[in-house]
Amino acid sequence: MPQLVRTSVSSVLLPSLLSAIFLLAAIAVPMSSAAQSAPWPGKPVKIVVTFPPGGAPDTLARVLADKWGQSLGQSFTVDNKAGAGGNIGADFVAKSTPDGATLVVGTVGTHAINPALYGNMPYNNLKDFTPIAFLASTPNLLVLNNNVPAKNVAELIVLARKEPLNFGSSGSGTSIHLSGELFNTLAGVKMQHIPYKGRAQAVPDLLGGRIQMIFDNMPSALPLVKAGEVRALGVTSAVRSPAAPNIPTIAEQGLPGFEATSWFALFAPAGLPRDVQLRINAETLRVLTLPDVQAKLAALGLEVAPGTPEALASLVQSETTKWAKVVKDSGAKLD
Repeated sequence: MPQLVRTSVSSVLLPSLLSAIFLLAAIAVPMSSAAQSAPWPGKPVKIVVTFPPGGAPDTLARVLADKWGQSLGQSFTVDNKAGAGGNIGADFVAKSTPDGATLVVGTVGTHAINPALYGNMPYNNLKDFTPIAFLASTPNLLVLNNNVPAKNVAELIVLARKEPLNFGSSGSGTSIHLSGELFNTLAGVKMQHIPYKGRAQAVPDLLGGRIQMIFDNMPSALPLVKAGEVRALGVTSAVRSPAAPNIPTIAEQGLPGFEATSWFALFAPAGLPRDVQLRINAETLRVLTLPDVQAKLAALGLEVAPGTPEALASLVQSETTKWAKVVKDSGAKLD
């Protein structure tokens, strides 16, 4: 892996993900009469998930399918099309008819990281989709093996400059991997990345001390922290997580502006009529503001921040730019 060069925070990091989403969500306009009368859903709707069942994207898709099915008098199904870091499912939707009958729960991977990571992308993340609505995000959590002496981020940086350290991930190019690469770049250190085929393979090595740390997803890592099996150093979001308010952010511990958040959003194929886009956006926001939905997602460590299609389009653009820089600096590349 090429040596990383230190860059300034301002050249790498863009405005806070959630801050931008909440700001634009606050100015969302009510559904217009045109959107209210838009012919959607005129037939059964398929929501594609680009990863296997059980994860956050799958949960969000099934929540939407269930609530829409109850209120809109149409059939909604979830179709898991996993593979190639989410590219297979995303490409399927990109090449589908733009009539509102095929949607996808996109991720930071499919719509921001993968374009820089994969040499042969089958779709254009900026041109081949109609943005519908941001759904939710979850931070990663930097956790260490209990034998690593660092008790905070500053101590970890000092330690990393004195001796070799490594961090594991659930695979090259994941947000878990690139959280570590972003840390390397901003902290001016060179911790070695150890990729695994999945989180299930990485965690036993973390507990056994074969790897020293991991930037794991909050819902997965927090139970290990609470059980005392690992030590939490910081969350990768711009602000503290409501799921763990006592754990400080990495940013507030000496790396201001650090943010690496996993996020999920709803897209349709490019060319979707504007009235249908607004109708689906309004129905998405309606579901995400239901108290039972918010409680369920919060319990999973997912932070809901519904907003306008324009907010999502802006986010995708800024995140694509941000992660292209991180991928380039890390030297990561996949075919």
